[in-house]
Amino acid sequence: MKMNSGLQSLSIDGIWRAGEAGYEVVLRVDGWREAPYGQLRSYLFGWDARSWYGTEIEESKLNGRTILKLTPRQAFEFLAAPSSLRLLQLHYSDRLQLLQQMAFLVLDCLEQGRFEPDGASWSQEQTSWRLMLTGVLQQSWEKWLEAGQQYGFEGLNKWSSLIIDDLLQHDASIHRSWNQLLADVGEGMLLTKVVDEEEWLAAVGYKEDVLPYKLAISLHEPVGKHGNWMLRSSIYFREDDQWYRLLYDNGSQSWMMEQSDGRRLTVPSEWKETIVEKLQRERVRYAEVLDQQLQVDEFGVLQHTMSEQEAWHFLEFTSQQLLSAGCKVILPAWWEGVRSRRLKVKGKMRNSLGSAAEPMFGLDQIVQFDWRFALGESELSEEDFLDIAASNRRLVKLDDNWVYLSTEDLAQVKKWLKQVHRKKGLTFSDVLQMHLRGEHAEWFGDDSDLELETEIELNEHLRSWLDQLQNVRELPLMEPPELFLGELRPYQQQGASWLLFLRRYGLGAVLADDMGLGKTIQYMAYLASIKENKQAANAPSLLICPTSVIGNWERELKRFTPHLNVVLHYGTKRPKDHQFLTSIKAADLVITSYALAQIDSDELGQVSWDSLCLDEAQNIKNAYTKQAIAIRKLNARHRIALTGTPMENRLTELWSIYDFINPGYLGSLYQFRKSMIVPIEREKDSKKIEALQRWVKPFMLRRVKKDPSISLSLPEKQESKSFIPLTAEQVSLYEGIVSELLNRLDKETPMQRRGLILGSLTKLKQLCDHPALLLKQQSKRQWEITRSSKLERLVELVDHIAEQGERCLIFTQYIEMGEQIQRILSQRYELDVPYLHGAVPKQKRDDMIADFQNEDIPHVAFVLSLKAGGTGLNLTAANHVIHFDRWWNPAVENQATDRAFRIGQTRQVQVHKFVTIGTLEEKIDEMIDGKQQLNDQIVQQSDQWITELSTDELKDLFTLRSSWLKE
Repeated sequence: MKMNSGLQSLSIDGIWRAGEAGYEVVLRVDGWREAPYGQLRSYLFGWDARSWYGTEIEESKLNGRTILKLTPRQAFEFLAAPSSLRLLQLHYSDRLQLLQQMAFLVLDCLEQGRFEPDGASWSQEQTSWRLMLTGVLQQSWEKWLEAGQQYGFEGLNKWSSLIIDDLLQHDASIHRSWNQLLADVGEGMLLTKVVDEEEWLAAVGYKEDVLPYKLAISLHEPVGKHGNWMLRSSIYFREDDQWYRLLYDNGSQSWMMEQSDGRRLTVPSEWKETIVEKLQRERVRYAEVLDQQLQVDEFGVLQHTMSEQEAWHFLEFTSQQLLSAGCKVILPAWWEGVRSRRLKVKGKMRNSLGSAAEPMFGLDQIVQFDWRFALGESELSEEDFLDIAASNRRLVKLDDNWVYLSTEDLAQVKKWLKQVHRKKGLTFSDVLQMHLRGEHAEWFGDDSDLELETEIELNEHLRSWLDQLQNVRELPLMEPPELFLGELRPYQQQGASWLLFLRRYGLGAVLADDMGLGKTIQYMAYLASIKENKQAANAPSLLICPTSVIGNWERELKRFTPHLNVVLHYGTKRPKDHQFLTSIKAADLVITSYALAQIDSDELGQVSWDSLCLDEAQNIKNAYTKQAIAIRKLNARHRIALTGTPMENRLTELWSIYDFINPGYLGSLYQFRKSMIVPIEREKDSKKIEALQRWVKPFMLRRVKKDPSISLSLPEKQESKSFIPLTAEQVSLYEGIVSELLNRLDKETPMQRRGLILGSLTKLKQLCDHPALLLKQQSKRQWEITRSSKLERLVELVDHIAEQGERCLIFTQYIEMGEQIQRILSQRYELDVPYLHGAVPKQKRDDMIADFQNEDIPHVAFVLSLKAGGTGLNLTAANHVIHFDRWWNPAVENQATDRAFRIGQTRQVQVHKFVTIGTLEEKIDEMIDGKQQLNDQIVQQSDQWITELSTDELKDLFTLRSSWLKE
């Protein structure tokens, strides 16, 4: 990799080869060996929406080197129409340039529509397409194929066909252009020896057919109770765009076209010769395809009788074979509707679930139903359906309507009934799926290949219960517990009541309120109510949360629920093995981190927890990480997920959280992907979106700050503190600074002592921000986010703010820290992040503010130094204020906050103060909150009061609480 004028230059090589799943292009970059997994993919495809920003590109190792495997279409798009590569310059090898030249030509042919079906290679199993090339272009293509053979590229001649076929499957604009062709061709094309390619292309409408008529084979349903199915010859008259029955009239010695009402039209005499010839050719073609002779009259007109079973076989199979051979086939008008009509299962509930007699239930509760099976307007009882299935009939006339029973329908219903009878009914989880997803619901049961559209009729009690669940305002409100030392706002009381309501029935919950609405408060009220009403099992609850917020939880619990016995399972000295059970014996709540949930899964797995709560539950959005798997294995009476972002990018993330709270409720991931992810993410199916919304709604409660009912109950400004641990590196540096300070304190003069204390104070404050700030390091690698938990937390918080479409102000005391925050956020969001500090000229300062205040200009953050940006500014476009490092004069911080919280602000302002836990930041914060006499002193003198503390007081102030160390 080289640097050139700010651009990163990569030498990239590629080969075409046959992989396990078909042909693929393998890319590799010179010198790329030790980079972290996913980095090369991010470099090349991080801005490519077509590959979901690189996530669909396969990355692996080959002979110790990182490679990327691309499908033919992905390779085509990368080479012929690459997405914008930021600060990246690619140099292709000779063989990759060969593939790029071919890709450019394919793109040109696609844009101009210069491609057509390749009849010589088309079959029922495999479609085939070819480029329409002539002259120099054809010679170039053949030359490139020959060069590809020299490189060992086998099957390269199939590349263009694979691309076209893939685009016809996924590209709506191209698919529409070929829709009629594909409709005529069917799923495959079978060429017979009686049809040449020109005739085949004319038959499917690709080449012009100049004849004024067409002949077809038509199937007619029985007339009367004892009539037969009939195959007849039909003729299409281009002039009036109608199909007629073809017959020969002996009296007039002429060919006739008969209408459905019996009236006849004479066929022009000049057609006679070609009609006889075409009838003969059609009979030969039919015989070739069907491997049988059809009955004709003395004039060669088709008059073939069929039984019901034969007619079904013709409709389902033979007609498709004829169409594939280029024959025209006319089927009864009702056939397509009947054939595409899906079998629907209707169930009426028998038992009294949800009534006073049977009030308790869970997702595993068995529910009994009476079943009927519907096809269109016709319905069959279970007994009648099984009778028809036993008779092996496929076409049945019910109530003057033809009903078609496919082999798949019969097999699925038999399998479905077998499952239902084996389980003695359906589970309540099954019932909720079918009822909530509405008319188009599909029930999967235990078989991933079993899909049946269902319609469920609930009893009055369950309908009432479900209405209550779907409208949180209808739930009975809990009495605010005396053990909760705080005031619940109305929506928070509703949220806690909702959690307790679902707990009663053993149903998991996703509390997905907007950031800042108090998910923590609601869960604490839930815990307090359980303890106060003695509803807990003989086990504590378990809370799993990110390391960065454990301190928040510990302090909030002490503040609002001091009567709860909280045990922190964290740190290097945490109890293990049998000591773990002893340590939590008297606990009401155990708190641990996501990392430890995996590391200590054996200890946590010994307990059947009363409730299991995940804070920031998006941490398990990838269902197959070891961490997510370990957490899902934990046993709990009630499962709760707290998250403001239940789905960040993909529906699989939503599935993962729901599979945690209510295992199996959304089916397996395979089932969910097939029924929901593909139709929604690829096809934007609105009905599926509505069905999914109904499906997940009962177990997700989400309120946003913009709701009028919420806004009215909130204060104008909310303040919160984020207590953040040090990394191991920061701990080591911190202890070294404190050790040097304490060793020198009593050896210095009073003036030197004050200077030493203030100098150490500055070093420790810088270290809490980032080690590179203290060490005066400059490189991008040295400023890695992971070296500072505070910087990690900032990025997480700004991500949340950006997802809400809101803006924030970020205050820091240090110029270098502000510059790095500006760089990191600008690169992360690809937006201009302004940074205002004392050296910014007035005009530029004014432009920054005007741009940030302009709602039409995209922004997410504005970084400011506390002194330069703390007063005199109006920045009401932001409704979040983040104090990255603390200025221990509350008045100064409040002045900075007032840049957003002032006249003109129309939204609630949230103030976030970062405090590094275990350090002097936390201790001084405690002094500010707990000792008012010191608060006045701090307001007057800022940091100067610290220099007057005794050595013992300084030792207590500066010494690190070693229990707080980031895992």
